[in-house]
Amino acid sequence: MLRKAKDPFEGLEAGSPTIWLRDHVRVFKEAIDFVSRRPGTSLLVWLLVGIALALPAGLYLLERNLDDVSAAWDGRPGLSVYMKLDASEAAVRDLAARLEQQRGVASVITTLPEEALTEFQAHTGLGDALDMLAGNPLPASIRVLLDSGVSTADLDVVATGLSGEPIVAEVVVEKTWLARIQDITVVVSRLSLVLAILFGVAAVLVTASSIRLAIEARLDELKVQKLVGATNGQIRRPFLYFGAIYGAGGALVALMLIAIALTVIERPLTSLFSSYGAELTLIGFSPTFLVMMLLLGAGLGVCGAIVSAGRRVHEIDIH
Repeated sequence: MLRKAKDPFEGLEAGSPTIWLRDHVRVFKEAIDFVSRRPGTSLLVWLLVGIALALPAGLYLLERNLDDVSAAWDGRPGLSVYMKLDASEAAVRDLAARLEQQRGVASVITTLPEEALTEFQAHTGLGDALDMLAGNPLPASIRVLLDSGVSTADLDVVATGLSGEPIVAEVVVEKTWLARIQDITVVVSRLSLVLAILFGVAAVLVTASSIRLAIEARLDELKVQKLVGATNGQIRRPFLYFGAIYGAGGALVALMLIAIALTVIERPLTSLFSSYGAELTLIGFSPTFLVMMLLLGAGLGVCGAIVSAGRRVHEIDIH
C-alpha cells in the first residue's frame, strides 16, 4: 500500500497552480514507489508491453530502410547490357553512341573487357588466379540509366531492342529488383500498420489489467479518500501515473529488444547489401525515434489506465 501523504487534498479547492503542481509531484513519487516495491509485477508488465511494441516498431524501421534503399537507387530504372566475348571495341562504342541518342536515356556508361577485369581483380583479390587464364573471360558491358519518367513498358521496349543487337549476349533489367523492393515496402508498411493497431490494443489491455489489480489492492484506501471528499479525478490520478510508468517502461524494453535484433541481423544485412554493390546504412533508430517510442508507450499506458480506472473509480461505494 502507498505511503499516505499528509493532508493530500488540502488547498486543492483554492485552484492554486503551485498546489496543483505540488500534488502532481507527490502523486508521481508515490506511483514510482508503488511500482518499485513490486518488481516482479512491474517487470512482467514491462516485458509484455515491450514485446507488443517491439514488432510494429521494428517493421516501421524496416520500412524506413527499404524506402532509403529505393531512394538510393536514384529512383530511375536502368539496364545492364553484356556483350559477347568476341564483340569488338568499335562495335561496343558504336552501340553506346546510339543509345546516348535514344529518347528517354539519361546516361550511358561503357566498361571495356580490360576495365572489367581490373575492377574484378580489385574487388575480389583473385588477380593471381586470373593471370593463369589464357585470355580475359569478362565481356564488355554498357550501363544504361533511363529518365525517371520512363514507364515499365518503355523499359521493356528498350530491353527488347537491345536483345536483338548481334553483339549483345544478355540484357539485365534492373527495374525488376527495384520494383520488388518497392512492393515489399508497401507490404511491410501495411503489415506494420495492422500490427501497430493490434499490438497497441494489446498493450492497452495489459496495462488496464495491471491497473485494475492495483485498484483492487487499494480499494479500502480509495473508499476513505472518497469519503473525505476527494473527487473521482483526484482518486484516478495516481493510476494514470501508474499507466504512464508501465507504458514508458514497456517502450524502453521494446527499444532494447529492437537494438538486440539490429545487432544480430547487421552482419547478414551487410553481406546482402554488398552483393548489390551498396553499403549498409541503417536509419531510423535515432534519438527522435527513442523519444517517440517512450511517448507512445506512456500514452498507451495512460489509455489503459483510463479504461480500467475510469469506470471502477466511479463505481466505488462508500456506504
